Amino acid sequence: MGVAILGVMPVSVAIVNDYEVVVRGLAGMFGHYADRVRVVELVANRPVGERVDIALYDTFAQGQADAKRVTQLIADHDVRQVAVYTWNFSPAMARTALRSGASGYLSKSLPARDLVECLEAIHAGTQVVRPAPRTASLVGGQWPGREEGLTARESEMLCLITQGLSNEAIAERAGLSKNSVKSYIRGAYQKTQVTSRSQAVLWGVRHGLQPDSVRVPVSRDSDTV
Repeated sequence: MGVAILGVMPVSVAIVNDYEVVVRGLAGMFGHYADRVRVVELVANRPVGERVDIALYDTFAQGQADAKRVTQLIADHDVRQVAVYTWNFSPAMARTALRSGASGYLSKSLPARDLVECLEAIHAGTQVVRPAPRTASLVGGQWPGREEGLTARESEMLCLITQGLSNEAIAERAGLSKNSVKSYIRGAYQKTQVTSRSQAVLWGVRHGLQPDSVRVPVSRDSDTV
């Protein structure tokens, strides 16, 4: 765990994504850094309700750098700065995010200690673009269907199918090629033993892959995250 500077308040953060399991999983990454990052809210499909230093926008099953949600967060008077947290890391997307007004564009492959350092730098007024370390893989977090063996990407595909999106719309939403989308969907279908889109939607509904609608204030003493 990093050492906090005496007298310096931790950075207050709202974690934003439409899936409660995702925001709770990301909050868990900060468990050993409570002296440096204070998770104030977990926001699933609702506006931020408390003033925070940074809204950390997780792009799982969401629009990417130029998404409407990012623009809304940037315009929110309760949010001082916005950081995009994504595995779709590309210089072009990073530039789009910063031009939109985001203060950070951060890879999901960053270890918790690096993510905390990025948030502290953003809070201090620095624009931060941090790609994944070499040979890095997805770090920490949680996603719907993980307990059924789905990878994060396969889960994302099924979440978007459950929402009724076409492959073309999924590719645009997730920032992937159509071939990549098809490959992830095939893997998801094999693991869930479905053979059609209608079966995939039914599986998604039964296994909690529909967006949630919750805003959870997190007290400093809470152990529910």
